[in-house]
Amino acid sequence: MSPETAQTIALQALGWLVGNEELCPTFMGATGTSVDDLRDRAAEPDFQASVLEFLTMDDAWVMAFCDTAGLKYEEPLMARYALPGAEQVHWT
Repeated sequence: MSPETAQTIALQALGWLVGNEELCPTFMGATGTSVDDLRDRAAEPDFQASVLEFLTMDDAWVMAFCDTAGLKYEEPLMARYALPGAEQVHWT
């Protein structure tokens, strides 16, 4: 997946997240993100990566987002790997 496609998916995820009245406050609390950050940092690949990192923590969130956006369930994680910081993930 190209970084551009990944950024598009991340922005779609951010829009979905902001529109989710239950999940958006959870995201903001978990990441320390402010309302201003949502607006000011939306175009930053690092911030977009954090959105996808959060979204992919729960399969139900991924499924709900993908069903709304018309994406395959694996695409948010593929997008996450195409953005900065994925090379730092260690599973051990």
